[in-house]
Amino acid sequence: MTRSLDGLRFAAVSEVAGGEVGTDTVFTYHERDAEIWAEYAGGAIRRGFLVGTRDGDRLDFRYAQLNLDGATSTGHCVSLVSALPDGRLRLDETWQWESRPGHGTSAVVELR
Repeated sequence: MTRSLDGLRFAAVSEVAGGEVGTDTVFTYHERDAEIWAEYAGGAIRRGFLVGTRDGDRLDFRYAQLNLDGATSTGHCVSLVSALPDGRLRLDETWQWESRPGHGTSAVVELR
């Protein structure tokens, strides 16, 4: 199992097709025991939150967000945590909207 996500900040590797998260979106993660949660904002996202669980290097969470147009959206995501050669963490994500059609994959990397 890789290290704790608590207090780590992440940003998207690239713009996310079909989603609203982009390279200007910053996530701040928290972790206690097997619980994870995060706040995020930036780019097309005015404010977002996620909450879920961690089992080893697998995250399973729900997210809710408010975009710049004032619309809310919710969804489900499963992420796999891995370590990059430089020691930073990467989350490879498979997500699906629950409040509207759409799904996809994306990745975020730890900011230093």
